[in-house]
Amino acid sequence: MPAAHIPIHAIKGRGAATRLAHRFSRDERNAFDDGWGTLEEGAAEAEELPPLATEVRFEDVKSVLNENDSPDISFDRSLNPYRGCEHGCIYCFARPTHSYLNLSPGLDFETRLIAKRNIAEVLRTELGRKSYRPSHVAIGTATDCYQPIERELRLTRSVIELLKETHHPFALVTKSSAVERDLDLIAPMAAEHLAAVYVTVTTLDGELARKLEPRAAAPHRRLRTIRTLAEAGVPVGVSVAPQIPFVNEDMEQVLEAAWAAGARSAFYTVIRLPWEVAPLFKEWLALHYPQRADRIMARIHEMRGGKDYDADFATRMKGSGLWADLIRQRFEKAANRIGFNRERIALDLSAFRPPGAAGQGSLF
Repeated sequence: MPAAHIPIHAIKGRGAATRLAHRFSRDERNAFDDGWGTLEEGAAEAEELPPLATEVRFEDVKSVLNENDSPDISFDRSLNPYRGCEHGCIYCFARPTHSYLNLSPGLDFETRLIAKRNIAEVLRTELGRKSYRPSHVAIGTATDCYQPIERELRLTRSVIELLKETHHPFALVTKSSAVERDLDLIAPMAAEHLAAVYVTVTTLDGELARKLEPRAAAPHRRLRTIRTLAEAGVPVGVSVAPQIPFVNEDMEQVLEAAWAAGARSAFYTVIRLPWEVAPLFKEWLALHYPQRADRIMARIHEMRGGKDYDADFATRMKGSGLWADLIRQRFEKAANRIGFNRERIALDLSAFRPPGAAGQGSLF
C-alpha cells in the first residue's frame, strides 16, 4: 500500500509545523487519509485555531557554567539562561536538547520554554569558589539570551549585573534588539575590555527571515542594533550564520550592511542538521520551498559526506567538499575586501575579583 500523503501547514509566528516526536519517544502518531475527507477537514480546522501560546516553566539549576573543550569552538565556558527559544529558528542546532526534557524539538522547543530562575545565585557560587579561574564566558550560545521572555524575567540582565560586579569578561550572541536595554551595563564593561556582542544577521531579506526566524527581530532592526551598540563603544561582530545553499544567498550584502552599521568582526557557519533538526528542516522545505527542496538537501549532503549531518569536529561548523569550499571563499574574499577581522577583540581576564555573598557589597 502506498504511503498516505500527510499535508502540513505553516503556523503563523512559528518555525516548526509539527510537534515532531523526539528520538526517545516510545511511539509516534501521524494523521492518515481514511477516505472520508477527515484529513482535509482537520487541516481546515487547524488553520482556524488561535495562535499557539508560549508557556514558561521555571527550573532551579545546580550548575550554570558549561565547560567546553571542543577544538572547533573559540570559548572555554558558556551559559544559557533559557532552554528552548521563542524565536523559532527552524535551523537551530539546539532543538534536540528538548528531547531530554521529554518535549518535542519541533513546536515544543518554541512554545514550552524553561527559565533558570536561580541562574544568578548559582553563578555567584561558582565564581566565588577558591578554585575558580576566570576565562571567557559566552552567553546565549545555544538559545537566545534575549528572546521575548527576557523582557519580564530579566535573567540575562541578572547575569550581566553579576559579571559587572566581579569584572568578569563575557561575550554574547543574539538576534534581538532587546540587548539595547542592557547598554547601561554592557557599555561601561566594554570600555574596560570586559564585553563584546555579536549580532546574527542571517539575511537582509525580510520575507525569508520571517520564515526562517519567525519571532526574531527583522534584519533592518538587527542592523540598527549593531549601530546602537557600536556608537556606545561596544565591540560588535556579525554572525552570518548559518549559510544554507539556495536559501540565504546574500552573504556579501549582509557583511557590507553590517560593516556600515559598525560591526568590525565577522564569522559564519554552514547549516547543521543533528538529530531531529533534519526532519524538521525537511518539513520546512516542503512547506516553503518545495520546488527546490531536493536541490537544497543535495548540496547539504555534499557538504556532509552524503549525510544530513556529520558531527566530526574538523568539519561540523564549515562542512567539507566543493560547495563548502565555495562558501568559505565567498566569506573570506568579502570579509577581506570590506575590512573585517583585522583586529582581534581581546577581553581582559586580569581584572576579575571574586564576588561577595549575595546582597553583600564590596568595601573596595
